[in-house]
Amino acid sequence: MSVRPVRGTVDLFPDDSRRHRRVSETARELAERYGFGEINTPIFEFTDVFARTLGDVSDVVTKEMYTFEDRGGEHLTLRPENTAGVMRAFIAAKLQNALPLKYFYSGPMFRYERPQKGRQRQFHQIGVELFGVPGPAADVEVIALGAQVLAALNMLDQTVLHLNTLGDTPSRDAYRAALIDYFSGHKDQLSEDSLGRLEKNPLRILDSKDKNDRAVVEAAPVFDDYLTGEAADFFAEVRQGLDDLGVAYIRDPRLVRGLDYYCHTAFEFVTDALGAQGTVIGGGRYNGLAEIMGGPATAGVGWAGGIERLAMLADQTMEELEAPRPVALAPIGDAADRRLRQLAYELRGAGIVTDIGYSGNLKRRMARAAKVNAHTAVILGDDELVKGMATLRDMESGEQQEVPLDGIAAVLAARS
Repeated sequence: MSVRPVRGTVDLFPDDSRRHRRVSETARELAERYGFGEINTPIFEFTDVFARTLGDVSDVVTKEMYTFEDRGGEHLTLRPENTAGVMRAFIAAKLQNALPLKYFYSGPMFRYERPQKGRQRQFHQIGVELFGVPGPAADVEVIALGAQVLAALNMLDQTVLHLNTLGDTPSRDAYRAALIDYFSGHKDQLSEDSLGRLEKNPLRILDSKDKNDRAVVEAAPVFDDYLTGEAADFFAEVRQGLDDLGVAYIRDPRLVRGLDYYCHTAFEFVTDALGAQGTVIGGGRYNGLAEIMGGPATAGVGWAGGIERLAMLADQTMEELEAPRPVALAPIGDAADRRLRQLAYELRGAGIVTDIGYSGNLKRRMARAAKVNAHTAVILGDDELVKGMATLRDMESGEQQEVPLDGIAAVLAARS
């Protein structure tokens, strides 16, 4: 039996888990201030939930999904992203009369990709979805929330917000036709993947990482030349809204989303501190998603952020996240051990982090207190127990004082 984790997965020990939790809890707290309630959807769905929404020529569907048939013959897929799952839950619960709705989520996703730093086959995301607001104010709000999450994590100045518009349906149709015409004249220079996308999903070619594709893309038509007046006005309002809030951004005309239900705003917070894995939060507007899934027409906008990447950036931008310093209990003798285990129960119930070992003499107990970085040690022997007193030792200064056992919990609460 191999004891190694499966390729593309990692074990998160306490220090790593603490960083991940800092990211998700910070995002959850900020999302709540904006009125986003937490939603938890299953980590696997019927395969059609993703196959229909992500497109039959997307890399996620054709190469990366973990799909299987269960014992009942159902075709299921571990979720590669969570927007489709949240929208599926909204449709299933028939919540269209409760709009607008705001959701926050945090949890694992799964994609069969080549593992590398910051990208695993099981990875974790935070994200928000705002349903039912067709106007640009919703786009501004979710982008502002992303900026404030990064600011709260001390990361905003390490990122740059890239912003673009994908226009409305008429804009997109005109631009798609222009791209097909342009790229058809350069078929001999395109990669195999881009040739496969040419007719069905030409916008994805703009996002190709292939070197030859990038050279062809440089001279490709620009979306702005095909925007309708309504689409241009929508984007202008988004930009004005961000300017009003002081959220800085750069215009990135090559930032795209390849699926037809994406429209208007597309954005990414990008850093150069993580090498190739530069995007830490990305999102956009997806007004056609609900209809593709068989639901009522519902405007949507949101974003997702990779917890692993944010945690990596946190290593460079935040103070070291230390575990809370406990009180260490050091009983000497059986009677003292029983009394201090009662005290440990009381202290933990009062919210005080408490450590008590399971055996050892005083020297070993104090060595453990130092190892767990305790701020105070409580030393109790059988003789002290008879007197109803215990010794408190300050682990920084070494100073000691005797305290009545009956009042020790209040003293420790004041120190914690």
